[in-house]
Amino acid sequence: MKGVLDTAVVCVKRTLDYTVKPRVQAGATTMQTEGLKHSINPFCEIAVEEAVRLKERNVIKRVVAVSVGGPGAVQ
Repeated sequence: MKGVLDTAVVCVKRTLDYTVKPRVQAGATTMQTEGLKHSINPFCEIAVEEAVRLKERNVIKRVVAVSVGGPGAVQ
């Protein structure tokens, strides 16, 4: 494919940091996440890096990263 594409959209997922040991809340079936460190899913990070490489090689004009979630997803 020749020419420059306009935009690469990369979906990014917020996950618990890989160094954090997850805990289940007492008497519940959900994880306790309040106060724990979060980071970008490592596979999403690879996708963002590749999109940036494409932009640097002038294959695309811009990179847009999209994440869906609560206020904690904005970082």
